[in-house]
Amino acid sequence: MYGLFEEFFKWFIFLFTTYKYSKFDTVYDGIVYGVSISLGFATVENILYLFANGIEFAVSRAIFPVSSHALFGVIMGYYIGRAKFAKGKGVMYLLLSLLLPTLLHGFYDFIIESIQQKWIYGLVPFMILLWVLCLRKVKIANEFSHYPT
Repeated sequence: MYGLFEEFFKWFIFLFTTYKYSKFDTVYDGIVYGVSISLGFATVENILYLFANGIEFAVSRAIFPVSSHALFGVIMGYYIGRAKFAKGKGVMYLLLSLLLPTLLHGFYDFIIESIQQKWIYGLVPFMILLWVLCLRKVKIANEFSHYPT
């Protein structure tokens, strides 16, 4: 359930601070802004987590939570970028920009909470797949940036 709130918060911030920004003029820009917002969120989340739980968790919090937020930001930014420049499919892309990161975040949380002692065996393959998916989205967004949408 935290994934829904976190992704909605990032999505809301993106739409109401950046979506209409005149410099947001390519799909690739959506990824840049999505990752930036996500990393800002992850920074605040980690600071609060470390104050509550202790500095000994700093290394583990730096690896998977930060990279996962960045990767969820790639997905969100890609689809918000597509929504901004889509002709007739903008609403569908906006929905995907919230739905997909939320589902991925939920699956990430499920792996950590359900596997418990051996969560690393589920999380590493998931993160590899997420990286592959995001690299594809970056490549596609970069191609869109070279051609009018």
